[in-house]
Amino acid sequence: MTANLLDYDLEGLAAFCERLGEKRFRATQLFRWIHQRGATDFDQMSDLAKSLRDKLKGVACMQALPLVSQHVSADGTIKWLFDVGDGNVIESVFIPEADRGTLCISSQAGCAIGCRFCSTGHQGFSRNLTTAEIVAQLWFAEHFLRRYLKRDERVISNVVMMGMGEPLQNYAALVPALRVMLDDHGYGLSRRRVTVSTSGVVPKIDLLAHDCPVALAVSLHAPNDELRNHLVPLNLKYPLSDLLDACQRYLEFAPRDFITFEYCMLDGVNDHPEHAHQLVKLVREHGGTGVPAKFNLIPFNPFPASGLTCSAPATVAAFAAILNAAGFVATVRKTRGDDIDAACGQLAGDVKDRTRAAERMAGRRTIMIKPATEPNTRRPA
Repeated sequence: MTANLLDYDLEGLAAFCERLGEKRFRATQLFRWIHQRGATDFDQMSDLAKSLRDKLKGVACMQALPLVSQHVSADGTIKWLFDVGDGNVIESVFIPEADRGTLCISSQAGCAIGCRFCSTGHQGFSRNLTTAEIVAQLWFAEHFLRRYLKRDERVISNVVMMGMGEPLQNYAALVPALRVMLDDHGYGLSRRRVTVSTSGVVPKIDLLAHDCPVALAVSLHAPNDELRNHLVPLNLKYPLSDLLDACQRYLEFAPRDFITFEYCMLDGVNDHPEHAHQLVKLVREHGGTGVPAKFNLIPFNPFPASGLTCSAPATVAAFAAILNAAGFVATVRKTRGDDIDAACGQLAGDVKDRTRAAERMAGRRTIMIKPATEPNTRRPA
Protein backbone atom coordinates (compact mmCIF):
# COMPACT_ATOMS: atom_id res chain seq x y z
CA MET A 1 0.00 0.00 0.00
CA THR A 2 1.33 3.44 -0.95
CA ALA A 3 2.06 5.66 2.05
CA ASN A 4 0.85 9.26 2.00
CA LEU A 5 3.80 11.20 3.40
CA LEU A 6 1.46 13.94 4.62
CA ASP A 7 0.48 11.45 7.32
CA TYR A 8 3.84 11.72 9.10
CA ASP A 9 5.39 14.21 11.46
CA LEU A 10 9.18 14.40 11.20
CA GLU A 11 9.76 11.55 13.64
CA GLY A 12 7.27 9.36 11.79
CA LEU A 13 8.91 10.19 8.47
CA ALA A 14 12.32 9.31 9.89
CA ALA A 15 10.99 5.89 10.93
CA PHE A 16 9.54 5.44 7.44
CA CYS A 17 12.92 6.22 5.86
CA GLU A 18 14.66 3.77 8.14
CA ARG A 19 12.24 1.04 7.05
CA LEU A 20 13.36 1.75 3.50
CA GLY A 21 16.99 1.32 4.57
CA GLU A 22 17.69 5.07 4.35
CA LYS A 23 19.44 7.32 6.85
CA ARG A 24 17.26 9.42 9.12
CA PHE A 25 18.59 12.69 7.68
CA ARG A 26 16.77 11.84 4.45
CA ALA A 27 13.54 12.46 6.35
CA THR A 28 14.53 16.06 7.01
CA GLN A 29 15.23 16.59 3.31
CA LEU A 30 11.90 15.03 2.37
CA PHE A 31 10.04 17.00 5.02
CA ARG A 32 11.41 20.30 3.74
CA TRP A 33 10.57 19.49 0.14
CA ILE A 34 7.03 18.53 1.03
CA HIS A 35 6.08 21.26 3.48
CA GLN A 36 8.39 24.19 2.83
CA ARG A 37 8.49 23.89 -0.95
CA GLY A 38 5.15 22.19 -1.60
CA ALA A 39 6.63 19.43 -3.78
CA THR A 40 4.06 17.13 -5.35
CA ASP A 41 6.48 14.94 -7.31
CA PHE A 42 9.62 13.14 -6.15
CA ASP A 43 11.41 14.20 -9.33
CA GLN A 44 11.28 17.78 -8.02
CA MET A 45 13.50 16.79 -5.09
CA SER A 46 16.79 17.50 -6.85
CA ASP A 47 19.11 16.93 -3.87
CA LEU A 48 17.91 13.35 -3.39
CA ALA A 49 19.72 10.54 -5.19
CA LYS A 50 17.79 9.28 -8.22
CA SER A 51 17.84 5.78 -6.73
CA LEU A 52 16.01 7.07 -3.65
CA ARG A 53 13.54 9.05 -5.74
CA ASP A 54 12.77 5.94 -7.77
CA LYS A 55 12.38 3.91 -4.60
CA LEU A 56 9.95 6.47 -3.14
CA LYS A 57 7.83 6.46 -6.30
CA GLY A 58 7.01 2.84 -5.70
CA VAL A 59 5.98 3.11 -2.06
CA ALA A 60 4.95 6.69 -1.26
CA CYS A 61 3.12 9.78 -2.48
CA MET A 62 1.98 13.24 -1.42
CA GLN A 63 -1.78 12.89 -1.77
CA ALA A 64 -3.74 16.14 -1.83
CA LEU A 65 -7.44 16.34 -1.03
CA PRO A 66 -9.60 16.68 -4.16
CA LEU A 67 -10.82 20.27 -4.38
CA VAL A 68 -14.59 20.51 -4.84
CA SER A 69 -14.88 24.29 -5.00
CA GLN A 70 -13.29 27.58 -4.04
CA HIS A 71 -15.16 30.71 -2.99
CA VAL A 72 -13.59 34.13 -2.59
CA SER A 73 -15.32 36.74 -0.44
CA ALA A 74 -15.40 40.45 -1.15
CA ASP A 75 -13.27 40.92 2.00
CA GLY A 76 -10.54 38.57 0.75
CA THR A 77 -11.60 35.54 2.80
CA ILE A 78 -11.31 32.29 0.84
CA LYS A 79 -13.27 29.11 1.55
CA TRP A 80 -12.32 25.74 0.07
CA LEU A 81 -14.44 22.61 0.01
CA PHE A 82 -12.52 19.33 -0.12
CA ASP A 83 -13.78 15.83 -0.91
CA VAL A 84 -12.77 13.32 1.77
CA GLY A 85 -14.59 10.38 0.22
CA ASP A 86 -17.80 8.47 0.78
CA GLY A 87 -19.87 11.53 -0.08
CA ASN A 88 -18.32 13.72 2.63
CA VAL A 89 -17.07 17.26 2.07
CA ILE A 90 -15.07 19.33 4.57
CA GLU A 91 -14.32 23.05 4.61
CA SER A 92 -11.26 25.21 5.29
CA VAL A 93 -11.11 29.00 5.42
CA PHE A 94 -8.28 31.50 4.94
CA ILE A 95 -8.74 34.87 6.65
CA PRO A 96 -6.29 37.60 5.57
CA GLU A 97 -5.54 40.51 7.87
CA ALA A 98 -2.99 43.31 7.77
CA ASP A 99 -0.66 41.63 10.28
CA ARG A 100 -1.43 37.95 9.81
CA GLY A 101 -2.90 35.25 7.63
CA THR A 102 -5.07 32.76 9.51
CA LEU A 103 -6.16 29.35 8.25
CA CYS A 104 -9.15 27.69 9.89
CA ILE A 105 -8.84 23.90 9.58
CA SER A 106 -11.35 21.06 9.99
CA SER A 107 -10.58 17.97 12.04
CA GLN A 108 -13.65 15.80 11.38
CA ALA A 109 -16.27 15.26 8.70
CA GLY A 110 -19.15 16.68 10.69
CA CYS A 111 -19.27 16.84 14.46
CA ALA A 112 -20.84 14.68 17.16
CA ILE A 113 -21.00 17.35 19.90
CA GLY A 114 -24.30 18.81 18.69
CA CYS A 115 -24.03 22.39 19.97
CA ARG A 116 -27.35 24.13 19.29
CA PHE A 117 -25.82 27.13 17.54
CA CYS A 118 -23.40 25.28 15.22
CA SER A 119 -24.31 24.49 11.63
CA THR A 120 -21.72 21.70 11.47
CA GLY A 121 -23.26 20.00 14.50
CA HIS A 122 -26.68 19.99 12.87
CA GLN A 123 -25.19 18.03 9.97
CA GLY A 124 -24.24 15.21 12.33
CA PHE A 125 -21.01 13.20 12.32
CA SER A 126 -19.45 10.89 9.74
CA ARG A 127 -15.82 10.21 10.70
CA ASN A 128 -12.51 11.53 11.98
CA LEU A 129 -10.05 12.91 9.46
CA THR A 130 -6.63 11.32 9.18
CA THR A 131 -3.46 13.25 9.98
CA ALA A 132 -2.83 13.51 6.24
CA GLU A 133 -6.28 15.00 5.66
CA ILE A 134 -5.72 17.59 8.40
CA VAL A 135 -2.24 18.51 7.15
CA ALA A 136 -3.35 18.50 3.51
CA GLN A 137 -5.59 21.50 4.19
CA LEU A 138 -2.58 23.55 5.29
CA TRP A 139 -0.31 22.09 2.59
CA PHE A 140 -2.76 23.04 -0.16
CA ALA A 141 -3.66 26.46 1.25
CA GLU A 142 -0.09 27.63 1.91
CA HIS A 143 1.27 26.76 -1.50
CA PHE A 144 -1.84 27.81 -3.40
CA LEU A 145 -1.78 31.21 -1.66
CA ARG A 146 1.88 31.78 -2.50
CA ARG A 147 1.00 31.40 -6.18
CA TYR A 148 -2.31 33.24 -5.93
CA LEU A 149 -0.83 36.20 -4.04
CA LYS A 150 2.51 36.03 -5.91
CA ARG A 151 4.52 35.78 -2.72
CA ASP A 152 7.68 33.78 -2.06
CA GLU A 153 7.53 33.98 1.73
CA ARG A 154 5.15 32.16 4.07
CA VAL A 155 1.55 33.37 3.80
CA ILE A 156 -0.13 31.53 6.67
CA SER A 157 1.11 32.76 10.04
CA ASN A 158 -1.67 31.37 12.25
CA VAL A 159 -3.63 28.13 12.27
CA VAL A 160 -6.82 27.65 14.24
CA MET A 161 -8.40 24.24 14.68
CA MET A 162 -11.86 25.81 14.58
CA GLY A 163 -13.31 24.30 11.42
CA MET A 164 -15.64 21.33 11.22
CA GLY A 165 -15.43 18.91 14.14
CA GLU A 166 -14.17 18.70 17.72
CA PRO A 167 -10.36 18.41 17.43
CA LEU A 168 -9.84 16.68 20.77
CA GLN A 169 -12.21 13.88 19.77
CA ASN A 170 -9.73 13.12 16.98
CA TYR A 171 -6.69 13.28 19.23
CA ALA A 172 -4.55 10.55 17.63
CA ALA A 173 -4.58 12.32 14.26
CA LEU A 174 -4.49 15.84 15.68
CA VAL A 175 -1.19 15.70 17.59
CA PRO A 176 1.05 14.58 14.67
CA ALA A 177 -0.63 17.25 12.52
CA LEU A 178 0.18 19.91 15.11
CA ARG A 179 3.78 18.74 15.21
CA VAL A 180 4.05 19.17 11.44
CA MET A 181 2.76 22.74 11.78
CA LEU A 182 5.23 23.56 14.55
CA ASP A 183 8.33 21.86 13.14
CA ASP A 184 11.02 24.26 11.89
CA HIS A 185 11.57 21.93 8.93
CA GLY A 186 7.84 22.10 8.19
CA TYR A 187 5.77 25.25 8.59
CA GLY A 188 7.70 26.63 11.57
CA LEU A 189 4.67 28.10 13.29
CA SER A 190 4.93 29.36 16.87
CA ARG A 191 2.99 27.47 19.55
CA ARG A 192 1.33 30.79 20.34
CA ARG A 193 0.04 30.98 16.78
CA VAL A 194 -1.50 27.52 16.61
CA THR A 195 -4.79 27.28 18.46
CA VAL A 196 -6.89 24.24 19.30
CA SER A 197 -10.50 25.07 20.02
CA THR A 198 -12.47 22.61 22.12
CA SER A 199 -15.96 22.37 23.51
CA GLY A 200 -14.43 20.87 26.65
CA VAL A 201 -13.11 17.30 26.29
CA VAL A 202 -11.44 17.41 29.70
CA PRO A 203 -9.22 14.27 29.61
CA LYS A 204 -7.79 15.26 26.22
CA ILE A 205 -7.06 18.82 27.41
CA ASP A 206 -4.81 17.24 30.03
CA LEU A 207 -3.14 15.02 27.42
CA LEU A 208 -2.55 17.93 25.07
CA ALA A 209 -0.84 19.87 27.87
CA HIS A 210 1.84 17.17 28.02
CA ASP A 211 1.99 16.00 24.40
CA CYS A 212 1.84 19.21 22.37
CA PRO A 213 0.82 22.35 24.27
CA VAL A 214 -0.39 25.04 21.88
CA ALA A 215 -2.77 27.94 22.46
CA LEU A 216 -6.11 26.77 23.83
CA ALA A 217 -9.54 28.20 23.11
CA VAL A 218 -12.57 26.85 24.97
CA SER A 219 -16.08 27.14 23.57
CA LEU A 220 -17.82 28.24 26.76
CA HIS A 221 -21.04 29.98 25.61
CA ALA A 222 -22.72 29.94 29.03
CA PRO A 223 -21.86 30.99 32.60
CA ASN A 224 -23.68 28.17 34.41
CA ASP A 225 -24.20 24.44 34.00
CA GLU A 226 -27.96 24.58 33.48
CA LEU A 227 -27.68 26.83 30.43
CA ARG A 228 -24.53 25.18 29.08
CA ASN A 229 -26.15 21.73 29.31
CA HIS A 230 -28.75 23.09 26.90
CA LEU A 231 -26.32 24.75 24.48
CA VAL A 232 -23.31 22.41 24.65
CA PRO A 233 -24.45 18.84 25.45
CA LEU A 234 -20.89 17.75 26.29
CA ASN A 235 -21.29 19.78 29.49
CA LEU A 236 -23.44 16.95 30.88
CA LYS A 237 -20.29 14.79 30.88
CA TYR A 238 -17.72 17.46 31.73
CA PRO A 239 -19.41 20.26 33.72
CA LEU A 240 -17.96 23.73 34.11
CA SER A 241 -16.12 22.99 37.34
CA ASP A 242 -14.22 20.09 35.74
CA LEU A 243 -13.58 22.10 32.60
CA LEU A 244 -12.15 25.10 34.43
CA ASP A 245 -10.00 22.80 36.57
CA ALA A 246 -8.53 21.42 33.32
CA CYS A 247 -7.94 24.97 32.05
CA GLN A 248 -5.99 25.81 35.21
CA ARG A 249 -3.84 22.71 34.77
CA TYR A 250 -3.26 23.49 31.11
CA LEU A 251 -1.88 26.94 31.88
CA GLU A 252 1.16 25.34 33.53
CA PHE A 253 2.27 24.18 30.06
CA ALA A 254 0.56 26.62 27.70
CA PRO A 255 2.52 29.02 25.47
CA ARG A 256 0.18 31.83 26.54
CA ASP A 257 -0.60 32.87 30.10
CA PHE A 258 -4.36 32.89 29.54
CA ILE A 259 -7.15 30.75 28.12
CA THR A 260 -9.37 32.18 25.40
CA PHE A 261 -13.04 31.61 26.16
CA GLU A 262 -15.31 31.78 23.13
CA TYR A 263 -18.85 32.96 23.75
CA CYS A 264 -21.46 32.90 20.98
CA MET A 265 -23.95 35.74 21.53
CA LEU A 266 -27.52 34.39 21.30
CA ASP A 267 -30.41 36.81 21.54
CA GLY A 268 -32.37 36.36 24.76
CA VAL A 269 -30.55 33.13 25.62
CA ASN A 270 -27.10 33.90 27.08
CA ASP A 271 -26.67 37.63 26.53
CA HIS A 272 -28.32 39.27 29.55
CA PRO A 273 -26.27 41.47 31.90
CA GLU A 274 -26.71 38.90 34.67
CA HIS A 275 -25.05 36.30 32.40
CA ALA A 276 -22.04 38.59 32.02
CA HIS A 277 -21.81 39.08 35.79
CA GLN A 278 -22.10 35.31 36.34
CA LEU A 279 -19.32 34.79 33.82
CA VAL A 280 -17.05 37.21 35.65
CA LYS A 281 -17.73 35.45 38.96
CA LEU A 282 -17.24 31.99 37.44
CA VAL A 283 -13.85 32.69 35.86
CA ARG A 284 -12.49 35.06 38.52
CA GLU A 285 -13.33 32.89 41.54
CA HIS A 286 -12.95 29.33 40.26
CA GLY A 287 -10.72 27.26 42.51
CA GLY A 288 -10.02 30.26 44.68
CA THR A 289 -7.47 31.65 42.24
CA GLY A 290 -9.53 32.03 39.09
CA VAL A 291 -8.56 31.32 35.48
CA PRO A 292 -6.57 33.98 33.61
CA ALA A 293 -8.78 34.55 30.61
CA LYS A 294 -9.56 36.51 27.51
CA PHE A 295 -13.09 36.51 26.10
CA ASN A 296 -13.93 36.36 22.41
CA LEU A 297 -17.57 37.30 21.87
CA ILE A 298 -18.87 35.83 18.64
CA PRO A 299 -21.92 37.25 16.85
CA PHE A 300 -24.14 34.28 16.02
CA ASN A 301 -24.61 33.42 12.35
CA PRO A 302 -28.26 32.32 12.16
CA PHE A 303 -29.42 29.25 10.27
CA PRO A 304 -33.05 28.04 10.26
CA ALA A 305 -32.57 24.70 12.02
CA SER A 306 -31.16 26.38 15.13
CA GLY A 307 -34.24 28.42 16.04
CA LEU A 308 -31.84 31.07 17.38
CA THR A 309 -31.00 34.64 16.43
CA CYS A 310 -28.02 36.91 16.99
CA SER A 311 -27.84 39.37 19.86
CA ALA A 312 -28.22 43.02 18.87
CA PRO A 313 -24.93 44.94 18.50
CA ALA A 314 -25.85 47.14 21.48
CA THR A 315 -26.44 44.04 23.61
CA VAL A 316 -23.07 42.58 22.60
CA ALA A 317 -21.36 45.89 23.38
CA ALA A 318 -23.00 46.08 26.81
CA PHE A 319 -21.98 42.48 27.56
CA ALA A 320 -18.37 43.23 26.57
CA ALA A 321 -18.38 46.39 28.70
CA ILE A 322 -19.25 44.38 31.82
CA LEU A 323 -16.37 41.98 31.19
CA ASN A 324 -13.98 44.83 30.45
CA ALA A 325 -15.02 46.71 33.58
CA ALA A 326 -14.19 43.59 35.58
CA GLY A 327 -10.64 43.70 34.24
CA PHE A 328 -10.93 41.10 31.48
CA VAL A 329 -10.06 41.62 27.84
CA ALA A 330 -13.24 41.04 25.86
CA THR A 331 -13.21 41.43 22.10
CA VAL A 332 -16.03 41.07 19.60
CA ARG A 333 -15.02 38.84 16.72
CA LYS A 334 -15.17 40.63 13.41
CA THR A 335 -17.43 38.78 11.02
CA ARG A 336 -15.59 37.67 7.88
CA GLY A 337 -16.71 35.81 4.77
CA ASP A 338 -20.46 36.17 5.32
CA ASP A 339 -21.12 36.32 1.58
CA ILE A 340 -19.59 32.85 1.09
CA ASP A 341 -20.91 31.24 4.30
CA ALA A 342 -17.40 31.13 5.74
CA ALA A 343 -18.12 32.85 9.05
CA CYS A 344 -17.83 31.19 12.44
CA GLY A 345 -20.39 28.43 12.95
CA GLN A 346 -21.40 28.25 9.29
CA LEU A 347 -19.02 25.54 8.10
CA ALA A 348 -21.30 22.65 7.26
CA GLY A 349 -19.80 20.91 4.24
CA ASP A 350 -21.83 17.90 3.17
CA VAL A 351 -21.77 15.07 5.66
CA LYS A 352 -23.24 11.60 5.70
CA ASP A 353 -24.55 11.44 9.24
CA ARG A 354 -23.45 8.02 10.43
CA THR A 355 -24.12 8.91 14.05
CA ARG A 356 -27.84 9.32 13.49
CA ALA A 357 -27.92 6.36 11.11
CA ALA A 358 -26.44 4.21 13.87
CA GLU A 359 -29.05 5.52 16.31
CA ARG A 360 -31.84 4.56 13.95
CA MET A 361 -30.41 1.07 13.53
CA ALA A 362 -30.24 0.72 17.30
CA GLY A 363 -33.92 1.62 17.55
CA ARG A 364 -33.33 4.81 19.51
CA ARG A 365 -35.63 7.79 18.99
CA THR A 366 -33.87 10.30 16.75
CA ILE A 367 -35.02 13.70 15.55
CA MET A 368 -33.75 14.27 12.03
CA ILE A 369 -32.88 17.85 11.17
CA LYS A 370 -32.48 18.79 7.52
CA PRO A 371 -29.13 20.54 6.96
CA ALA A 372 -29.72 24.27 6.92
CA THR A 373 -26.74 25.17 4.77
CA GLU A 374 -26.23 23.62 1.36
CA PRO A 375 -22.71 23.62 -0.08
CA ASN A 376 -22.07 26.93 -1.80
CA THR A 377 -22.32 26.34 -5.53
CA ARG A 378 -20.97 29.66 -6.71
CA ARG A 379 -18.21 29.54 -9.24
CA PRO A 380 -14.71 30.12 -7.95
CA ALA A 381 -13.75 33.77 -8.26
